[in-house]
Amino acid sequence: MESHPNKVIISCAVTGSVHTPSMSPHLPLTPEQIATQAIEAAGAGAAILHLHARNPADGSPSADPKVFDQFVPRIKAATDAVINITTGGSTRMTLQERLAYPLQAQPEMCSLNMGSMNFSIHPAARKIQQWTHAWEKPYIEGMEDLIFRNTFADIKHILKVLGDDCGTRFEFECYDVGHLYTLAHFVDEGLIKGPLFIQSIFGILGGLGPDPENLYLMRSTADRLFGRKGYRFSVLGAGRHQMPLLTMSAVMGGHVRVGLEDSLYLGRQRLAQSCAEQVHKIRRILEELSLEVATPAEARAMLGLKGAQAVAF
Repeated sequence: MESHPNKVIISCAVTGSVHTPSMSPHLPLTPEQIATQAIEAAGAGAAILHLHARNPADGSPSADPKVFDQFVPRIKAATDAVINITTGGSTRMTLQERLAYPLQAQPEMCSLNMGSMNFSIHPAARKIQQWTHAWEKPYIEGMEDLIFRNTFADIKHILKVLGDDCGTRFEFECYDVGHLYTLAHFVDEGLIKGPLFIQSIFGILGGLGPDPENLYLMRSTADRLFGRKGYRFSVLGAGRHQMPLLTMSAVMGGHVRVGLEDSLYLGRQRLAQSCAEQVHKIRRILEELSLEVATPAEARAMLGLKGAQAVAF
């Protein structure tokens, strides 16, 4: 676990399923746009690419393996980055839909939300005067009455069919302190083995707020539960909280995640024109802090991914 102790893994979440086309003209929606932005982000220094699919016709979230297949193989062919496929999908997808492409692709890594929760950005609908597509407004407003489901049984199933059966490892997405204890439960049950990659998420309505104190709370709790050498800690800051919280994570020895899934902005009232812009920005910050950015090969070695078998150090 102590190899590459000063290297920081940059993850990039390219599009997600929360933001809609009306929120930014730069949000990648088509397979071509997703592939282009992912490849550019990898070129800028992202070692891990976290991927969702969108309906090419209207930009709505999609779980269709045929859509994923229009961009994932292209990204894999053009970069050495770790491919990380969502198992979260969206709050409107069934577990079967969410797992359809991961089970087909059997990637090195998948995201795994560590619990059911209220997950919403419905207040954002008040700020939008004109909607590009008819589905967007009810989709955003409807989040107020939806729950993201990931029960203990759901998590156990994902760990079995993707982890045990496919050799996929996970980005454990933890939106609250209780999610860390859920993760510890599965570790204690022997269903998860390290090294763990914990993605702590701040600023989503329904989860922990973006207060700096909460970052320390999550880090110190993870230390107690898993031991400092038993896991890798990464931070996702939603919206305008992205860069400040990521900088804190790096100072505390953690890793970072950027991307238009997490924030549409590069700075105050300035939309990011691409995911690569955010990767470049956090990379500049890391290098000013005298921290080195991990390559995909180094990330594989740190996280014990199946693709690391061919990597020699």
